[in-house]
Amino acid sequence: MDKKQHSKSTASGSSSSSTTNKPKKTLSSSSSTAASVSTMGRSAALPQPARRIIQNFLLVWLDANVDESKEDFQTSLKHLRRIVASITTFTDAQQCFDFLSGITKEKAFMIVSGSLGQKIVSEMEAMSQLESVYVFCGNQSYHEQWANKVSKIKGVYTKIEPICKALEIDRQRCDQAMISISFNGLDALFMYTQLLKEAVLEIEDDDAKSIKDLVEYCRLQNDIVDDEIKKVQHEYRDHKPIWWYTAPYFMYSMLNRGLRQMDVDIILKMGFFIRHLHQHITDLHREQQSSKAAMPSKFQVFRGQGLSMEAFEKMKKTKGGLMSFNNFLSTSRNRDISFKNFARPAAFDADSVGILFIMNIDTAICTASSTPFVNVKGVGFFDDKEEKILFSTHTIFRIDRIERIEDKHTDRLWQVNLTLAGNQDDDFNKLTAHLSKEHSWATGWARLGSILIALGEPAKAEHLYQLLLERTSSDGNRANYNLKLGWVYDVIAEYSKAIAFYERAIDIYKKMSPSNQLDLAASYNNIGNVYAKMGEYSKALSSYERSLEIRKIALPPNHPDFAQSYNNIGLVYRNMGEYSKALSSHERAFDIDKKVLPRNHPDLASDYNNFGSVYDNMGEYSKALSSYERSLEIQKIALPPNHPNLAGSYEGIGIVYRNMGEYSKALSSYERSLEIQKIALPPNHPDFAQSYNNIGLVYYNMGEYSKALSNYEKAQEIFQKSLPTNHPHIALVKSNIEDVKKKM
Repeated sequence: MDKKQHSKSTASGSSSSSTTNKPKKTLSSSSSTAASVSTMGRSAALPQPARRIIQNFLLVWLDANVDESKEDFQTSLKHLRRIVASITTFTDAQQCFDFLSGITKEKAFMIVSGSLGQKIVSEMEAMSQLESVYVFCGNQSYHEQWANKVSKIKGVYTKIEPICKALEIDRQRCDQAMISISFNGLDALFMYTQLLKEAVLEIEDDDAKSIKDLVEYCRLQNDIVDDEIKKVQHEYRDHKPIWWYTAPYFMYSMLNRGLRQMDVDIILKMGFFIRHLHQHITDLHREQQSSKAAMPSKFQVFRGQGLSMEAFEKMKKTKGGLMSFNNFLSTSRNRDISFKNFARPAAFDADSVGILFIMNIDTAICTASSTPFVNVKGVGFFDDKEEKILFSTHTIFRIDRIERIEDKHTDRLWQVNLTLAGNQDDDFNKLTAHLSKEHSWATGWARLGSILIALGEPAKAEHLYQLLLERTSSDGNRANYNLKLGWVYDVIAEYSKAIAFYERAIDIYKKMSPSNQLDLAASYNNIGNVYAKMGEYSKALSSYERSLEIRKIALPPNHPDFAQSYNNIGLVYRNMGEYSKALSSHERAFDIDKKVLPRNHPDLASDYNNFGSVYDNMGEYSKALSSYERSLEIQKIALPPNHPNLAGSYEGIGIVYRNMGEYSKALSSYERSLEIQKIALPPNHPDFAQSYNNIGLVYYNMGEYSKALSNYEKAQEIFQKSLPTNHPHIALVKSNIEDVKKKM
C-alpha cells in the first residue's frame, strides 16, 4: 500500500439535505400559504421519516400547553410561516432537543414558553445549531429576570407580532452569515472556485422546462409556502433575476444553501437562475458603468456578518492570501448599517465572531477579471434608501488586514480589510489553467461531476450523473454518463459496479458511429484501471491493449493518448514483477511525451515518477531517487506550490529512503507530502490514510511503536470513512496495527 502508482490514467470522457421530523399529526390549514408544521407530544414514538429542508433555517416551538385547535395559535402560525416556513411544535423538552441534535446543515430558531425555557437554559446554550430563542409568556417582567442572562435569548414577549419582527431580523442575519467562504491554501474548494463557476454558467438548459422542474421540485419540499411557488411559476418572466434574488422569497435562501452545501439537487434545479442572475448582473454592470450613475474607478463597500470560529481561524492563517465568497455577494455602501445591523450583533453569538468586511474595489480589476457588480437600487425588490452593490458569484479577494474593533461589551468584533483580486493572481491563474486542462474533457454538468470527485464528494457526483442519465434521451449522453458513473465507482473502490457501468458504456459506443471510437478506447482504458486495482493483471493488460489498438486506428502517431496507454501497460507489468517490460513501456510513453510536450510539462513529471517506481522495485535506489527528484523539479516549475501531484513525488522519495533504511529522510519526505495533501485535498481523502500508514511504517522500522500505532490508527479511521468495508487497504492497515501491538 505504501507504493503509490504514478500514472496518467484519466477518465475520458449527497443530495438534498435530509434531517428528521417526527410528526404526531400535521396541522391542517385553509391558508394557501401552508407549509411544514408538525406537532410532537410526549407519547410520540414514531420512526423518523426524512425531513426535506432546502432553506437555511427552521423554527421549533416548545410549549407544554400548545393547543393547536385554538384560533390564536393558528393565527400565530400563519404570521410565523411568512418568515420561516418549516415549523415543528413540541410539548416535551427532551423530544425537542433530540430533534435539534439531528440538525447539522441548518440553523434553528426557538420559541419557548417561560416555564419550560427556565428549565432548559444549559441545554439551549450547548446547542450550536440553535441560533436564537424567543421566550413567549404571560408574565414578561418575571421571566426577564433569568432570560436576560442567557445570550441566545433575544427577548421575552407576550405577543406574537414582536416575535415575528425579531425573527425576521435574525433570519436575515442568519442567511447573511451562512454564505460559503473558502480560503486559498486551506480549502480544496478554493482551487476549483472558478471552474465551478464556469461549469454552471456554460450550461444551456431549456428555460421553460427548467422553471417547470423547479416548481415541481419545490412542491415536494417541506419549507416553501405554496404562494411563493405559484408566484415563481406564473410571474418569473415578469421580473428581473436581481428582483427575485433580493425578494423575501425562497429563491435567495435556497440558492445560498445549494452553493454552500454543494447540493446537487438544488444546483441542478437552480442552474438556469444562476445563469440568468449572472447575465443580468453582467449586462447591467456594462450599462451602469457607461452611464452617469457609474461607480468611481475606486470605491469601498461593506458587509457585516457572523463568521464561525473555525472559519475565522482559517481567515487569520490566510492573511495576505486569497479568499472566495462562493455565492453571489451582497454588500452595502453604508458602513453603519453593515456594522450595527449585522457585524456587531453577531459578536454576541456564542459560536461566532462579528466581522465587518471593508472591501476595496478597483473597477479596472473588475473589468480585467470579468467580475461584474451592480448597484441594485431601483432594480431589486426593496425600494430602500440603502445603496447595495451586488457582485456575481465566486468573487475573489485578498485579505489585507485583520484588526479587532474595540467594544466595551465584547472582544469578538473584528474589521477585515479586503481588496478585490479577481483572477489577477499569478499562482491562482497557473493553478486554474492547469485544473481547467485536467477537466477540459467535460463541460457543463459533466464537468461539475468531475469537480465534485476532485473535491472528495463522489456520492454527490454519483447522484448528479444518475439524475443526468435519467434525464437524457441521447445515446451519446447515455454512454457518457455510464462512463462517468463507472469512474465514480472506481474512485470509491466499488469495482464490480465500476466495471458494470463501463461495460454499459462500451455496449452503447460499439453501436454508434466511428466518431465515438476514442470514447470506446477510453472505456477500455478505464476498465483496465479497475482490473489493475483489483489485482487482475491479465484482464487489465487485455483491456489496455484493446484501448491501444483502437487509438492506433483513430489517432495520428505520437498522440499523447498513446503515452497514457503505454504508461498503464507499464504499471501492470510492474505490478506483475516484470520490470524490464514495465521499463520498456514507460520509455515508449516518455519518448512520445518528449516529442509532443514542453520540456517542463507535468506529464513528463509523471513519467519520471513511473521510472522511479520501477527502479525502486528493482532495488536500484539511486536511479529511483534521481527519477523522483527530476519529477519534483519539473512539478515545482510547472505547478503551483501545493498541487497534489507534488505530494506524490515526495511520497515516492520517502518510499525510496525507507527502503534504503534512511528513516529520518523518509519521514521528512512523507511529512512534506502530508502537508501538501492537507492543503490540496478534502478531509478524509484516502491519500491522507496512505500517508499516515507510510509514516507509521517508518516509525515501526525505527522502533517507535507508539508513534507507529498512532499513525496507523489515523490511517484506519480515514480508510473506514472513505473506502468500502471490504477494501484491501483496510485489511492491510488492520494487520499493521496488530503487528505493532505485538511489539509494544
